[in-house]
Amino acid sequence: MSRPLVTAVAPRWESQVAALLGGSVQARLVRRCADLPELLGVTRAGLAEVALVSHDLRGMDRESVQALGAAGAQVVGLHPREDDDAARTLRRWGIEALLELDSTTDQLDAVLLALRERPGGEHGDLDDGGDRGVSGSTDPHGVEGDVSRQRSAGRTPLLLDDAPQGQAAPDGDAAPDETDDEAGGDEPSEEGQVVVVWGPHGSTGRTTIAVNLASELASPTQRVILIDADTYGATVAQALAVLDESPGVAAAARAADQGTLDPEALLHLAPQVRPGLLVLTGLPRADRWTELRETALADVIQHARAVARWVVIDVAPTVEQDEELSFDTSAPRRNGATLCALEEADRVLVVGSGDPVGLQRLVRSLDALPGLTAARADVVVTRVRPGPVGPEPGRRISETLRRFAGTDQVHLVPEDRDALDAALLHGHTLSETRPSSPARESIRTLAHLVTGQRGPADPARRRRWWLRRGAS
Repeated sequence: MSRPLVTAVAPRWESQVAALLGGSVQARLVRRCADLPELLGVTRAGLAEVALVSHDLRGMDRESVQALGAAGAQVVGLHPREDDDAARTLRRWGIEALLELDSTTDQLDAVLLALRERPGGEHGDLDDGGDRGVSGSTDPHGVEGDVSRQRSAGRTPLLLDDAPQGQAAPDGDAAPDETDDEAGGDEPSEEGQVVVVWGPHGSTGRTTIAVNLASELASPTQRVILIDADTYGATVAQALAVLDESPGVAAAARAADQGTLDPEALLHLAPQVRPGLLVLTGLPRADRWTELRETALADVIQHARAVARWVVIDVAPTVEQDEELSFDTSAPRRNGATLCALEEADRVLVVGSGDPVGLQRLVRSLDALPGLTAARADVVVTRVRPGPVGPEPGRRISETLRRFAGTDQVHLVPEDRDALDAALLHGHTLSETRPSSPARESIRTLAHLVTGQRGPADPARRRRWWLRRGAS
């Protein structure tokens, strides 16, 4: 039975696509879409099961491909013969299958039949490959003997999962694992861990924790990427005295949308500000939040995992979803970056301030956290001092959070205004300006907690700052 199909290609390919569809037994054309919005509207209306798109369709990107998939359409990407760049772009968008524009109708039908055998467009083996002729490859004519001839001519349609590892793809592009190996010669052998620094509204010190934690984790032999994904008030660049006229995170997101982001490009966009510490600066203005879509940020985070041992992300506190926008999947979400980071996180540091108002907000945030992420959460309380809570602030804060939030482990960061002011004045981290300050010692211990190592600080020494603060 033929499947409803829509096309959306650049005008110069219309005649070739019309010839390609002529006589197809696997698909019937229901609409020729003039542009991407029309394509998305048709698929969301449930009028098509397959979308045929060209590599140069204006506005097409990874997010659009995901939107088509969410609408129930499987995507076939069209590109000129032997155009490696076009094929590479389609793959980076996540297109399920590739087909050359001068292919035959039989080849198109072979691809559509193969996609039909993948319910929902899930990537996986078409079958056991026994009747496909070449390992995992689609036979355009259903005859084993023709596959080698078509492959040698560079005309075999390719499903993304069909190219065996270590074997060059038919269009001359390297297999995904080879490309990754060549792009990052000094990349870590294991996938990096993502630590998201989040917390309730207010001056809780999220950015201070993110910046100094990343600095403590980084070393000349261990790369760390610090990403400022705060769409309301990005301040990592100011904290480290880095120019942000060209925000790195926005550039990386654009590259991800266009399918051009790779480990090498990411490293170029993230300057090294300290030995081993790379920074993707945030948006300089809050009204540019639409540049940081969640699908693009997810791609940025995955590439960051590939090139760094630790990825530290500073995000905004707001996680509410606008009910009106939530019904329009193409509309950007102001809080999408925060929600995406929390979903991608391996560990979340929930940061609150050590005063009655901050603790109340912290309790509410901890209550909402399980619905936002499955990652392990650690509670960090900053600006701990006797003034707002009374004597023995550490004990009082810990007891309060144990009672109202069920939190047994709380990491306390003492109020250390002089050291923090000195670091902010010079655009340095605490380890550079006041390496022996109480706040720096506490954040260094937090870094060891994150890495699972035993901290070097003396417990007796950590207790002495309470005595000094109490005496003052």
